[in-house]
Amino acid sequence: MSCGPSTGDHHRPSPRLSPDPNNEHFPSAHKKGPPVTTAAASGPEPGRGRPPFADASPAQVRAALIPEDLAEFDRQWRSAMATATETLDLTGVHRILECWRRIAWLTTANGPGGYRRMLARADRTLRTGELPPDSVALEQVKALLAERLG
Repeated sequence: MSCGPSTGDHHRPSPRLSPDPNNEHFPSAHKKGPPVTTAAASGPEPGRGRPPFADASPAQVRAALIPEDLAEFDRQWRSAMATATETLDLTGVHRILECWRRIAWLTTANGPGGYRRMLARADRTLRTGELPPDSVALEQVKALLAERLG
């Protein structure tokens, strides 16, 4: 998944990247003590009235991603931070973090397998231009919503 500027490119799975305990960009990896593991099935507690991951730190977001997305997250995060260092403007950092928060939310809500299936389905639709057989037309969705809302 990508959160960078839209170039017309669609999801291209990133090569697998295992978290590196010697990675200088993730200081928490240098802490002493037993290894810490995280499960993609749970995320940070949202603030009252806020969606899941709305206040998640970059480390919490990264921990929720599937391995295939880690390299792209790391690349975009480092690039945004480097730009912010030069420009003294955190806008790009906030934009990247917000985008990846949504991806972390999708990943945890669907589980890693469900998230991968969603990406594969979207990729197939984008490649072929054909909607999946169980798709519902937008007009049907609108009619159903209008019926339910009265």
